[in-house]
Amino acid sequence: MIPSNQNHLDTAAISDPGSRGRINEDSFQINSFTLSENDETPVLLSVVADGIGGHKAGEIASKIAVETIVTAVAESDMSDPIWILKSALLEANHSIISNAAKDDTRIGMGSTVACALIIDTALYIATLGDSRIYLIRDNVIRQLTIDHTWVQEAWDAGIINSEEARSHPRRHLIRSYLGSADPLTPDLRLYLSDNENLEQAKANQGLPLLPQDQILICTDGLTDLVIDEEILDIINRNDSKEEQLGKLVDLANLRGGHDNITIVLLQPPGEELFEE
Repeated sequence: MIPSNQNHLDTAAISDPGSRGRINEDSFQINSFTLSENDETPVLLSVVADGIGGHKAGEIASKIAVETIVTAVAESDMSDPIWILKSALLEANHSIISNAAKDDTRIGMGSTVACALIIDTALYIATLGDSRIYLIRDNVIRQLTIDHTWVQEAWDAGIINSEEARSHPRRHLIRSYLGSADPLTPDLRLYLSDNENLEQAKANQGLPLLPQDQILICTDGLTDLVIDEEILDIINRNDSKEEQLGKLVDLANLRGGHDNITIVLLQPPGEELFEE
């Protein structure tokens, strides 16, 4: 693809270390491209990663994750977006494991990741861990992704309810992430309703974005402390996107700010993108 200096969606982003003086182990990038010299179809890639490992190792892992994924996608021809995202995540996993093997202080480091790839108006996603992607449409907020955590598995199995999940001592136990020694399968599901099965969720990839849609990508430093309805309320306020993200960070920090907080917000700029 060809790098572009112009995003075809409006973008806003914020990354905050939280209120407890922690190193910010989150990383993110927003990159724009066109498909080729002969095809000016716009492409936007946003990658958000939350490092695991501590002692700066998590910070290193999240940077490796973002940089590797962005490079892999940039070097692709975008002929098969799902395969390209899957391959990029697997390459990032290999890069993190290889880097950790060279330095004993980095053994065990890893990273969550959430990727949103928008080709013209078609949305594709890929995730690992508990960083999330939301769709805000028609005054409804919808989590498109599934957390890869012990709590999510227990909730799905009916062992705990949603209230117990929010405060469960194992809520930060991540089952799948970049850098894991276990076999890795990037999550390529996009859920538009709670009752969809795996195949239906995969078939939703390439979701056509509508005017006024918003895509919100974030780390768990936000969602641990701010519920979906509160996110929707703040995003719906008559503020600039930067002010909205700042208010979300302020709310998370007011409630403890125990983790880094990173949020990316993407929105089509107007009706002209959707005209045929």
